[in-house]
Amino acid sequence: MALRCDLIIRDATLFDGTGGPRTVGDVGVTGERIVAVGDLGGASADREVIATGRALAPGFIDAHTHDDRAVLCGPSCLHCKSSQGVTTVVVGNCGVSLAPLRIKGDRPPPPLDLVGDSGFAFDSFGEYAQALKKTPAAVNTYALVGHQTLRYRVMGEDLYRPARDAEIARMRQMVAEALAEGASGFSTGLWYKPNMHATTEEVIAVAEPLRAAGGMYFTHMRDEADRVCASIEETLKIGKRVGVPVWISHHKCSMPENYGRSVQTLALLEASASLQEVAYDMYPYPAGSTVLMPDRLREDVRVIITWSVPHPEFAGKDLAEVARNWNMDQRAAAEKLSPAGAITFQMDEEDVRRIMAHPMSVIGSDGIPHDEHPHPRLWGTFPRVLGFYSRQLGLLDMETAIHKMTGRTASLFGMVDRGVLKPGAYADLVLFDPHKVIDRATFENPKQESEGIEEVWTNGVPTFRAGTGLTGETPGRLVRRHRA
Repeated sequence: MALRCDLIIRDATLFDGTGGPRTVGDVGVTGERIVAVGDLGGASADREVIATGRALAPGFIDAHTHDDRAVLCGPSCLHCKSSQGVTTVVVGNCGVSLAPLRIKGDRPPPPLDLVGDSGFAFDSFGEYAQALKKTPAAVNTYALVGHQTLRYRVMGEDLYRPARDAEIARMRQMVAEALAEGASGFSTGLWYKPNMHATTEEVIAVAEPLRAAGGMYFTHMRDEADRVCASIEETLKIGKRVGVPVWISHHKCSMPENYGRSVQTLALLEASASLQEVAYDMYPYPAGSTVLMPDRLREDVRVIITWSVPHPEFAGKDLAEVARNWNMDQRAAAEKLSPAGAITFQMDEEDVRRIMAHPMSVIGSDGIPHDEHPHPRLWGTFPRVLGFYSRQLGLLDMETAIHKMTGRTASLFGMVDRGVLKPGAYADLVLFDPHKVIDRATFENPKQESEGIEEVWTNGVPTFRAGTGLTGETPGRLVRRHRA
């Protein structure tokens, strides 16, 4: 009997997510799964897409996001992701997660406001998981529980010190509960002021439940500048002591005096990878973005304001320009703008390329969806890797670039049946034009759809179509780490 599918995409150039060579063929989908790959000339479907000259790949997995609240506020909040081919996002990074924390009325202390100034309404991670089930997103969500979230829950405003034994015990119990209720790992943001006071031993103790649960440890390291190698060593120590894989978030070598040091950091990571499980994500831009911190500004590093509570009119403006207009130095201007967010041009393009091309890397946007004038990575990361770094520069072949966005990420994170084109895998798919795909978002005009992404499916359901935009469908679900 001839195969009958819900959907067949025919005559596409297939990138299967493994890094293997591209082929030309068909993909059949029934329900939420891929049921056949190859020559499906004898099969039929309710809908057929002729994809001659276009590419089909697994949906992109954004390995580092702050979409914790965005995944709960409807398809429009994730237009920035669906329009660039993303079908799964990893939330709860840098020590910041919406759960388990309930804040009434007050604005959360930075950097908790990376995920917005509201939405902390969950007494447990289980409540957050239930909210994702009740109001699903257009993308799948893979979630971490954040260290600062736990510290604020347990320590209140008294964050600028190491945690005491009883507080560590409470946080450790909450990590165990979160892992049981759907979290896949534990993240820290040791570079941020409220968390830099946490000792290595505190982190190890709080992270201990990861061992039994088979979770992962993720970190925005203590330093990405002068002490970047020491911070890598600390990260590796934590992973060894807890006995779990470690993940370095948005790896970079920050500030001009450290340009070129990726040669050192990558050699250190390579050597360490033979002794323990370690990997990292990175974004394809020489500028980062987070909350504005007046005491960490430098005159030789450009800053763009992304949002400001007291002065929202300056979103998108250079801090230096604002300071000149106010006839004050940049630190004073930043204090006047705060609380606020910033884009900081703190990296060297050669380091960005070296870190991206290295076999240990995967791609994550680190986009901040609630910023008024966001970093362009929020809308452009994945098409930028494909169009600029792969097709135009030839830094990576397209098979490798897609592997870093799909199969490699899924495998490292323990996402079963995700990130590959094969029978039985979930039908997370992106159809794109490999000759045209490119980012259009810029630092001046960041909220722009990329070019060349034609259609996107999450769990077999279309979520984006070029020309018509979002479909309004919300087929996403919570994805949990599978313990090997």
